[in-house]
Amino acid sequence: MIIEWNQHIFHPDEERFPLHERASYRPNLSDKPADPLAHYMEHMAAEGIDRAVLVHPEPYGNDHRLILDCLEREPERFVGTTLLYPSDDDAPQRLGELVASEPRLISTRFHAHRGKEQYLHDFDEKGVRALWSKAVDLGLIIELHIGPDYAEQVAGVLRDIPDSVVLIDHLAEPYMGNAVEFAHVLDLAHFDNVYMKLSGVGHFAKDGPLYESAIAFTRRVIDAFGPQRMVWGSGTPKIVDAHMEAFSEADRNKVKGGNLARLLGWEVK
Repeated sequence: MIIEWNQHIFHPDEERFPLHERASYRPNLSDKPADPLAHYMEHMAAEGIDRAVLVHPEPYGNDHRLILDCLEREPERFVGTTLLYPSDDDAPQRLGELVASEPRLISTRFHAHRGKEQYLHDFDEKGVRALWSKAVDLGLIIELHIGPDYAEQVAGVLRDIPDSVVLIDHLAEPYMGNAVEFAHVLDLAHFDNVYMKLSGVGHFAKDGPLYESAIAFTRRVIDAFGPQRMVWGSGTPKIVDAHMEAFSEADRNKVKGGNLARLLGWEVK
């Protein structure tokens, strides 16, 4: 089974699915397909992707109408993530209500890197800890879109809330930090409950779609976390084959979907 965790769905109908007033960026929606979910499913068929975790896009803020619509339309193929604002006192309560209404919401996402300071400044903030703890109590995966400069803070949370299951997005955006900070990212591999996503390579490498110029770097990350704690995103599972050529087919299959199938309780084909 091939499972992607990365896809954002943006809808051109802003009346039905408005962008949030607190969004840090506002994408151009005029060029989006009329049915973006169907468009993505065509892409899945072309790439041999069986199922996917849809990532609730930040520009929609804590308004989850679009991702809920997607999950209602295709309940067998998709699960999704959530996004709340940790500074909102009612964020933990809202998260609980969301998950109660739609059990296919399996994760909540925290943004913490340069340029996202309006979302959170520090993982020791009371609101961040409260929302994180609520997510763990609900059995959700913590999705972290962090830069390397936040890795030490994340380690502190993991020591305090050891039952967390964490997925780090986009290789922790290595271009946003320095060598010492990224060493702290690799140190997170010492926590058995931390997974890394092979995605976002195009943020720092330009030879897409497979970004072979970054293989020397991604190999270091894969070696640190091991194939058993890697997942993928970025459009094509061929990126796993390209960046894990030295690994066995069984290990590549773990990254392509086996690890997520285990985490999400999906039967492996």
